[in-house]
Amino acid sequence: MKTIPLLRGLLAASVVAAIAGCTDRGAQAPQAQADAPAAVDAAEAQEPLKLDRVVMLMRHGVRPPTKAKVAPDGVADQPWPAWPVEFGQLTPHGFDAVERLGAWDIAQWRQRGLLASNGCPAAGDVEVAASSKPRTQDTARALVAGMWPGCAVDIAFPASPEADVEFHPLDAGAMPIDPDEALRAVQAMAPAGGMEAELRAQAPLFALLNQALGCEPGQACDISRMTPGIVRNEDDRPDVGDPFGLASTISQTFLLEYLEGKPMEEVAWGRLTPEQIGQLLEFHSLKFRYEGRAPYVAARAASPLATRMLAAMEGGPRLTVLVGHDTNIADLGGFLDLHWTVPGYPRDDPPPGGALGFEVLSDAKGQQFVRAFYRSQTMPQVRELQVLDASNPAAHEYLPIPGCAEPCSLERFGELVRGRLIAPLHAAAEATH
Repeated sequence: MKTIPLLRGLLAASVVAAIAGCTDRGAQAPQAQADAPAAVDAAEAQEPLKLDRVVMLMRHGVRPPTKAKVAPDGVADQPWPAWPVEFGQLTPHGFDAVERLGAWDIAQWRQRGLLASNGCPAAGDVEVAASSKPRTQDTARALVAGMWPGCAVDIAFPASPEADVEFHPLDAGAMPIDPDEALRAVQAMAPAGGMEAELRAQAPLFALLNQALGCEPGQACDISRMTPGIVRNEDDRPDVGDPFGLASTISQTFLLEYLEGKPMEEVAWGRLTPEQIGQLLEFHSLKFRYEGRAPYVAARAASPLATRMLAAMEGGPRLTVLVGHDTNIADLGGFLDLHWTVPGYPRDDPPPGGALGFEVLSDAKGQQFVRAFYRSQTMPQVRELQVLDASNPAAHEYLPIPGCAEPCSLERFGELVRGRLIAPLHAAAEATH
């Protein structure tokens, strides 16, 4: 992903000065297109854009695998490492990493005038919500602990998975979806030759995966011997199928072992470097490319969260944080065709603790604009629980919004989102706290 150059090509001097005044350290402002506002007087040209709101969707922090068996028996030649918490739960290390991220986030927003420079947040200034999964709720608590130590900040979440219409709309049966049309949409994303061609194209990655698993290529343990194909699911999105789905799970497990700070001899049994772990994460991105980026699927998977986020952008509190899953971020990225790259990760891969978000900014006349961003810790920052500061910032990147020429007005962004929304079959239940 190419970071957008600072102050490049803005047509109106007022917007040039405004964008320059509101960029935060290490991030660059978006270029403008031909729909920039007309010229204004010199006094207004000196006014920077004001940061009015931030709305972001964040992935939970570091967790163990979600189930006891990462892979079928015989795929790996060694037992999988033990973890300090139950399957799928946020680890203490993951909590600490997110807490550091929260301290970083609030420092940036305070510097830009979004939030009060000290003390607990004022009533109505902040909204934090999580999915029905405990790991997301604990991640929200960790983020809040980093932002406002000792303050009581309400965190809302669905009472049950069945009520989780926003974060798990397809699992909750809340969205209309034709499984055959969804299957055709996903199959159309495959290269010429179908998933067999995809399998051949990823042969070097499967070879590296076999190296980590202690598997001789061509043997029964070699998952690349599986017959590939997109899998149709009734009343749900298709999945990428094995071997790709299994390869994604295994590579994600290696990443989580590394981020947790396990000794390197326990991370992929000492057979991979951090760089090689990053290479294998291509399987994770590939899975989400097929499962979340077909427009037919993305619209149905992301509409409930996109609806909530747009409402927060147009009239919500100063800060809205929604804590969910990598699937949520991948779906929203597919819904809006947004792309990002966190250093050390493949393109469009959502790291633990990473967030896809939106800034709402206003000029001196009250006209509002939107900027999309992605922010995340890097792998070493999580593994080593590094303090984030001016000399060691979190990764942050502004993203072009296809279909919304820059500077992207909030009005146009709203039209773009509403034009893609699919109405749910039933609304979200009232959240618990």
